[in-house]
Amino acid sequence: MARNPLEPLVLSIQFWPNRAIHTVRSIGDAEYKREMSASGKVKGARGQVGGEETLAERLFPEALGSAAARLVDSLKINSTSEKMRRRRRVVVKQRNGYSEPLAELANLYFRMAGIPIRFWAKIEDWLRREVECFKMLNGDHFRVFAPNAKTVCADKLPGKNLWDHLNEGTLTREMMEAAGRELRRAHQFRSNEFRGPWSHGDAGMNNVIYDTKTDRARLIDFEIVHERSLPAKSRHADDLLVFLLDLIAVAPNAQWLSLALWFLNAYENPAVIAELEDQLTLPSGIAWIWWGVRTSFANPARVKRRLKKIAGVIADLEYYRAFVARRACQRRRASTICQQIRPGIPKISSRTRAIKESAKAASPGIPSRLPMTT
Repeated sequence: MARNPLEPLVLSIQFWPNRAIHTVRSIGDAEYKREMSASGKVKGARGQVGGEETLAERLFPEALGSAAARLVDSLKINSTSEKMRRRRRVVVKQRNGYSEPLAELANLYFRMAGIPIRFWAKIEDWLRREVECFKMLNGDHFRVFAPNAKTVCADKLPGKNLWDHLNEGTLTREMMEAAGRELRRAHQFRSNEFRGPWSHGDAGMNNVIYDTKTDRARLIDFEIVHERSLPAKSRHADDLLVFLLDLIAVAPNAQWLSLALWFLNAYENPAVIAELEDQLTLPSGIAWIWWGVRTSFANPARVKRRLKKIAGVIADLEYYRAFVARRACQRRRASTICQQIRPGIPKISSRTRAIKESAKAASPGIPSRLPMTT
């Protein structure tokens, strides 16, 4: 029998000799048990990173974090369906009646954990962003509209999302490169929300649709937004990170690094990729709960190894690009046509001067001095 999704969490504390174990029970989730020692060190299940925590972090925020995880994976703020409308297949997204309080609960957790994203809690704000972003990114061939104050209808995009391709083992180089190109294109749009470059906020592989016929990737679902205070490069790097975390969590050992490099090379923005390098670290404190959601609660040791590997590759990639640029400058030959000197043209000008100087010079076979006579 289904339970009310608004039913509050049950927090119980069991006392054992020399320690206490508190358990959070939530709808559809297994129990989480965490041992708290007297020193405050926390040993967490499902890949939690241990560290110093305050009393507030030990009790109340864990319930908030669990609620944030359920909000994304189980409850779903929106109900989604597909319908035929005027001979076009459309995706209908409608906000549920309890969406606003759940979104506010998740946003409270994000603030306490220091995670710079938030849900669009107000229905009118969510609806406006969904319509504007879809039209901005996909309005060249597809339509979107709002039939009422709680519903968005958008043309169903052709293809399949990359998360399904990843789990089915059908992810290809063309798909990863198309995703990198599309994310780079999207980041070049201007956003009134940020008064600067646009960012997605939840650019996971499930929100990237790839069409095999056109070799084109497109972005969908705009329920999460970055905090306005975050610089553009940091927001863009976070979009890359969210995409890569899906890959890191699921992709097999023989493929994941190649897939990641194809994606980053296609994105082709060294400044943002350099910013990404600074974000490739595991979080601490209660932020680990959202990190677990992002990585499908994959083994944290494996995730850490793969993040370290990507960081090293990014560093090598930046060095390689700088090396290629320097080598190209060194191999560039001077012009054979004399040009008038003006700003931007080197003063030691041309190949012609070098040829003339060489012609005037004495041949290597001729001595520089006449023979001495006695």
